Amino acid sequence: MSYISISLYKKIVNHGLAEGLTSEDLSDIPVSLEKMEQLQAVPSDQFFATHELLDDKLGPGFAVRVGQEMKIDDYGVLGLSWRTCSWAGEIFVRSERYFKLLSDTYVFKVEKRGDWSYIYLHREPHRRGVQLSNEATLSATVVVLQAITETDILPVQVAFKHKAPKDLSSHKKGFRCELLFEQPHYYIAYKTKDLELRTAKADESINKFLVDRVKEETEGIQADLVQFTKDVEQLIKEALPSGIPGVIHIAEHMGMSNRTLTRRLAEHGVTFRDLIKKTQEAIAKDLLAHSNRSIAEIAFETGFSEQSSFNRAFKRWTDQSPLEFRNS
Repeated sequence: MSYISISLYKKIVNHGLAEGLTSEDLSDIPVSLEKMEQLQAVPSDQFFATHELLDDKLGPGFAVRVGQEMKIDDYGVLGLSWRTCSWAGEIFVRSERYFKLLSDTYVFKVEKRGDWSYIYLHREPHRRGVQLSNEATLSATVVVLQAITETDILPVQVAFKHKAPKDLSSHKKGFRCELLFEQPHYYIAYKTKDLELRTAKADESINKFLVDRVKEETEGIQADLVQFTKDVEQLIKEALPSGIPGVIHIAEHMGMSNRTLTRRLAEHGVTFRDLIKKTQEAIAKDLLAHSNRSIAEIAFETGFSEQSSFNRAFKRWTDQSPLEFRNS
């Protein structure tokens, strides 16, 4: 049975309340306000049915308005991973790995075509609630990309497989670009250069590393080993939510070749693999001890695509399972 995270279900219900509905107006929704607090997910058909009910009560454009109110924190661990993306389009790479934590009904694919990049949302609109949910998802993409880049980047085109609603005012306000309906696919298109924008956090971090490297070259000084390895570990930490990074990926962000990075570490008896393991272990222990995130979420946060692989690795590191470590 397909599912949708309770956090997304709460979002549409709470937005319905924010637009003026009362608890009595919501008495017929599939999952009541009281039951929401006891669940982690709802069946997708119940989620889509709720979208339909709220759209009927509040009129065309409700789904787009919900999308415009989405915050990064509303996506849980997926949102946490977005905060450490190096470039805007990387959120879709991470979504391919993480979206199953929110739902098993989404598939994103990015296709670059010249100056434009197309983000396809593959989810067939077999009922109106799916059409509305797809509208909300594409609308949320606009505000999420603006949030992580801290810019006002906008799409250049949005396409929907379903027919246009009678009132397009919310769509025009939310997307501010060309709107196409009754198309072969759902997608939102951006200028490729906009998806290649560095995120606000990455710009600050990478700029510091590059300034340090320039300082080394111009003043002929060697960075202190402790600080240098801390720099590498920090970049590894930021990259892990997208999977275990390669030495080339980290070297590029530090403004040096992978050979130089490897040599600099080897001069002091440290390998890149050592730092990967050290960083993974440190993150895992910290999250197990000081957060209530599930072990599956922690596995993704430390670069593992499967919880079972994380469990085996953690056992090798500590001679304990993640659950045993948390309970101790």
